[in-house]
This record gives sequence, structure tokens and C-alpha cells, in this order.
Amino acid sequence: MKNKRDTITYDLKEGRKVVYKGTTNDPVAREARHRAEGKVFDRLVPTSRRMTEGGAKAKEKASLASYRRSHRGRNPRYNRDSDG
Repeated sequence: MKNKRDTITYDLKEGRKVVYKGTTNDPVAREARHRAEGKVFDRLVPTSRRMTEGGAKAKEKASLASYRRSHRGRNPRYNRDSDG
């Protein structure tokens, strides 16, 4: 059986600032859940093509590590841990 390629990575942005990095297989529903949770952002920006869930999680983890290297070891505002 072939792995499903239905998951993307994305950033939540407030202006030009990244406030969250994540993965989802339903961007519209995920954006609505973030808003319902009270997160403040302007838009959800896809940052990958569709891939397997495992591939997307690995890309998210690498993206967060890269972000932290450029931001004195800190995650985006709404990311709680080092792997999303």
C-alpha cells in the first residue's frame, strides 16, 4: 500500500512575522480551529506541497530548528515544543 500524500506544512503569519509552524491535511479546517483557540494571525500560508504525514512532520521539525537558529533559540509565539 502506498503512503497517502495528503499533508502539508504551513506557517501562520501576522504581517510578515511567523507566529506558528504546523502540519495539516485540511488547511481550511485547521485555520478555523486556530482562530477558535484564540490565536492571533492574518493568514495561513502553505510552505510545502502535499506529502506523507511522516514527511510533513519531519519537515516541520526541521523548519522549527531553522527558525530557532535565527531567533535566539526561541520558537514562534504559538509553538510550544521543539517538534511542533
